[in-house]
Amino acid sequence: MDIGVLTVAIGDRSRDEAFAYLSERGVGAVELGVGGFPGQPHGSRRELLDDSDARAQLQTELDRYDLQISALATHNNPLHPDDESAATSDTELREAIELAALLDVDVVTCFSGLPGGGPSDATPNWITAPWPPEHGDALAYQWEVAIEYWSDLAAHAADHDVSVGIEMHPNMLVYEPTGLMRLREATNEQIGANFDPSHLYWQGIDIERAIRYLGDNDAICHVHAKDTQQYPANEKLKGVLDTTPYTDEPDRSWLFRSVGYGHGEHHWKSIVSTLRMVGYDGVLSIEHEDSLTSGQEGLEKAIDLLDRVVFETTPGEAYWAE
Repeated sequence: MDIGVLTVAIGDRSRDEAFAYLSERGVGAVELGVGGFPGQPHGSRRELLDDSDARAQLQTELDRYDLQISALATHNNPLHPDDESAATSDTELREAIELAALLDVDVVTCFSGLPGGGPSDATPNWITAPWPPEHGDALAYQWEVAIEYWSDLAAHAADHDVSVGIEMHPNMLVYEPTGLMRLREATNEQIGANFDPSHLYWQGIDIERAIRYLGDNDAICHVHAKDTQQYPANEKLKGVLDTTPYTDEPDRSWLFRSVGYGHGEHHWKSIVSTLRMVGYDGVLSIEHEDSLTSGQEGLEKAIDLLDRVVFETTPGEAYWAE
């Protein structure tokens, strides 16, 4: 396995500076934002698509610092009920897939998107219960929209031999493992999971069971290393569906945290071991979104913990089992 970083957290540095900084700390891979919410701090998607010299320069810098690209990231909402917003997101995603193929990158990470609750809606609508009945009808409509869109997008990904790693994220249609598998089974095997445990913790999902469920179906194509801490004093009062601003930390039921600050080293060893059990030996890409520390400190503490946790070698012969 290798430690990677989604470089958005150090987007204020030039690409060369960011790569040098990460390489000095033993990081072996980068996940590059090329659109959507991650932005494009370390490479313009259009420039890289259109200019072979720009792609060659990126590869030169990767080689200089002994880095690989684990994935290209473009997290947005291609199912948005606003046609212009959906079209922008769709273009970002399709072009990211095309660019990944040109760069010999296996994965594009993204969200599933979220439609409105019906054809006349202007705002995405996250359905969290099947009742009253119109909510169940809205959810059925959303899945029809999603399967039609993602069937076409999955074919585009297959044409370019690129996997699409969907991050299971609340306020998106696919926010938990069974929804991810429903979309994969309705489309093709290019559609998989960018497995980010941080969004699953506060939903009460068992991380190791989720890894086994998706891994047994060969559906994990990328992994984010990001933690969450839950705060029982608030959670027991108002539950986990918390709309308190992320920066109002004392009043939230949970917060995204740097790796190790929500769950300790033993837990992350279990995550790594379970990933290996289901055949994933790829990159653990650190995504920093901890409002209690800086991007640099959060990354460095996460790197330090994961460096002790990841397996760097392939399994040896089980001589004791013979």
